[in-house]
Formats: sequence, structure tokens, C-alpha cells
Amino acid sequence: MLLPVRLEQSRHSHLTLAMNALKNSLRTLVAVVALLSCLVGNQGFAEKSAADIAAIGKAAVQGDAKAQYNLGVRYANGDGVPQDDAEAVKWFRKAAEQGHAQAQYNLGERYYNGEGVPKDYTEAVK
Repeated sequence: MLLPVRLEQSRHSHLTLAMNALKNSLRTLVAVVALLSCLVGNQGFAEKSAADIAAIGKAAVQGDAKAQYNLGVRYANGDGVPQDDAEAVKWFRKAAEQGHAQAQYNLGERYYNGEGVPKDYTEAVK
């Protein structure tokens, strides 16, 4: 009489192990699908970002203060372009000279911290 009970317990143990393995496999599958969707989605983002940067660059060269500021932010953060503090300062300065308040602040901050320009507290507070 004990044999069938042990057999039933053994089946239950194996079923529990199989269910746990299946749950882990499903978690892995969900993670892989999420990763793949991110990778595929990022390709579209990169293409959009390159087009955005080209449009911002064109407007900045044409003298648009907001575009100049945005290009400076991109260079400061390395967002879609190589990170370059000196280039960020160049674009912040162009926008600041046109009265763009945030560009003026960022330019002052760059002088204060010595990012892309030598530290200069006098220039920082102008």
C-alpha cells in the first residue's frame, strides 16, 4: 500500500520540477524577445536621431539660436554626435550671442567648470 503513495509523491515532485523548468524557460524567452525588440527598435531610433541631428545642424548653421543651443547640448552630452566640450561651447556661444538664456547659462557654466574652455570665473558671470 505504501508503494502507490510514494509513486504518487514522486510524480508530483517530477511534475513540480517540470513546471518550474517551464516557468524559467518562459521567463528566458520573454527576456530574449524584449531584448530583440529593443535592438530592432534602436535601429529605427538611430536613423531618426541622425535625421534629427542633420536638421538641427542645418538650422544651427543658418543662425537659428534654438537649434544652436540644441546642437550644443548634443555635443555636451555626446547625444548622436561625438562628445566634444569645445564644440558644445562653440554652439552655446553662438546661441548666447543671440540672447538665448539657457545657452548663456550653459556657456557660463562651461567657463566656471573649465569644460571646453579654460576656467575663467570672470567669463562665467558675464
